[in-house]
Amino acid sequence: MSSSGPDRRADSSQAREPRAARAARTPKAGQSGGPFSSEDPQRMISTGASRTKPRRDEAEENFTAVHDPEGIRLQKVLAQAGVASRRVCEALISEGRVTVDGKAVIEPGIRVKPDEVTIHVDGVRVSLNVEHQYVMFNKPAGVVTTMSDPQGRPSINDFLTEDMIAARLFHVGRLDAETEGLLLLTNDGELANRLTHPSYEVPKTYVVEVAGPVTKAVGKTLRAGIELEDGPITVDDFRHLGSDGSRTMLQVTLHSGRNRIVRRIFDHVGHPVLRLVRTGIGELTIGGQPQGAVRELGRFELGHLLDLTSSAPDNAKASGSESAADPNSGGQPG
Repeated sequence: MSSSGPDRRADSSQAREPRAARAARTPKAGQSGGPFSSEDPQRMISTGASRTKPRRDEAEENFTAVHDPEGIRLQKVLAQAGVASRRVCEALISEGRVTVDGKAVIEPGIRVKPDEVTIHVDGVRVSLNVEHQYVMFNKPAGVVTTMSDPQGRPSINDFLTEDMIAARLFHVGRLDAETEGLLLLTNDGELANRLTHPSYEVPKTYVVEVAGPVTKAVGKTLRAGIELEDGPITVDDFRHLGSDGSRTMLQVTLHSGRNRIVRRIFDHVGHPVLRLVRTGIGELTIGGQPQGAVRELGRFELGHLLDLTSSAPDNAKASGSESAADPNSGGQPG
């Protein structure tokens, strides 16, 4: 793309501003006065090491690579996405804390088309579509994973606000009726398909209660892999949380979304599940959210999900995952 001289000259003074002065008014992500300052600090997800501000020659190359003269000013895009005020966004750009398609930019005069680029601020992926909604639901036992139920059983819509129902949210994947815990709801079909497609291998974490003691050999067996009727399965992580002799609490992480997979795994090793709670998807956790409660995802959480599904395997592109976008279909991984 060609660069735009007037845009760049107009903002050159900001790019040359002393770093110490800029740092004084642009705190770190999540801090007061910085990007994402409205976020709950308990919901912040680590964004890794800080990015080094690019050299001037590198910044010039990056500008040329991503600038689109017909686009929207980057600071306006960020402000409209709720990152911070436009003035703070300009300072963040000048400090090299914003990347466009992986390239650090330092000139607020840069223009982009939001639907064609990927933007990060302080390592946090920014959702540029303000029309989609993303909700975390802590599903109680006995609630069926459908938006409404013709048989009159408790269903997801019973717990949603009127605005959420009007937004026509649907559940991302499923939990069986007796499984509790984290269930995502959205009207973003593309993200839902990616989160449920097996090729993306999105990890899900469960706390499992079983009867009696559980030996270390069980964990070794599940990590090594077992053979079920629908194929082999391994767990990514297995932890012993505690036992009183009559019951044992375990934590297991796996990326399979096959039907009732956690219950079938423990049936196979001779420890039928007494209680099952999904506590995490990727680095998102249910935390202290009460059962039956719903809340919108924070920007850190949404950014994590977008990054988690940013790589597009060829077979995922080809086949997709229709179950996520259909509220009445799909397996029940719980």
